[in-house]
Amino acid sequence: MMAFIPNFLNDSSIHDGPGVKVPLPRAGFIMLALLMAVFSITSVVLNATVIFVTLRHKQLRQPLNFALVNLAVADLGITLTGSVPSVVTNAVGYYIMGRVGCVLEGFSVAFFGISALCTVALIAVERLFVVVKPLGSITFQDRHAAGGLVISWLWSLIWNTPPLFGWGSYQLEGAGTSCGPDWQSQDLTNMSYILCYFSVCFAVPFAIIVVSYSWLMYTLRQVAMMGGVAARAESRVAWMVLMMVVAFLVSWLPYTVLALTVVFSPDTQLPVLVKVVPIYMAKSSTFQKFAVPLLLCGKGPLPIEDDVSEVATVVSPSTNKISPD
Repeated sequence: MMAFIPNFLNDSSIHDGPGVKVPLPRAGFIMLALLMAVFSITSVVLNATVIFVTLRHKQLRQPLNFALVNLAVADLGITLTGSVPSVVTNAVGYYIMGRVGCVLEGFSVAFFGISALCTVALIAVERLFVVVKPLGSITFQDRHAAGGLVISWLWSLIWNTPPLFGWGSYQLEGAGTSCGPDWQSQDLTNMSYILCYFSVCFAVPFAIIVVSYSWLMYTLRQVAMMGGVAARAESRVAWMVLMMVVAFLVSWLPYTVLALTVVFSPDTQLPVLVKVVPIYMAKSSTFQKFAVPLLLCGKGPLPIEDDVSEVATVVSPSTNKISPD
């Protein structure tokens, strides 16, 4: 039986029934549903565990862990508002939640997603403050961590609400079973929003990560020849930097490239998988945090506190200069 998805790209409402023929066979939708079910279950269990363990053990409630917990909350939000609904819509074979459901899903996933990206950038800044101490004797405290988290959520809110008021919109994407910012429309207003959106919500966090870790690496490189703790710290942070950047790029770069390709070259014909895979990579918090480290031999993108503490001993807290072992 041939399935159909509603065509609402140029319509004010979503309706069931014949519209645009689906781009995937029934087996393809079932496979997507099963994959997203696995990712969803894994993400809920792992992120909920991070939150529960941190709340239960007082010794874990440290400023450096605030961002990690916030990242778990954001990832959990992506899973519950994006990944879980996609299991149902892919199992059915078309989008079933209507126009209101599409807007809610598009806004929620984008809101939690950009908050997660900003949190990854915040983690990079935290490591810079703890190890390099760019502001001298000023230490990273609870209020700094809390302020950074507030900024992350506000930044995401500011840039994801315009489509609710006419600048941009949320529409079907990929195989027509999920919703996100409308990067397919060639309307000038919509295109201006998409270009601004990807510039500030992708480029800015990535730039912060690169600058922070480059500064950190430069400082540690100065002590690499000392050997001992300094050499071990430099090696661990180098691996940490690589994993963080790889996780960021693998999760979001394909989606960004896909969206910008459609914006600048709308006539380009892309295979269905090229359209679908980047979308679910970006929306799957499990892939970002756990599948990437698995593919890279178990080296996680997020540094553990012991490594950060060891690295911090390399720099003198009082003079902000490198100290020997």
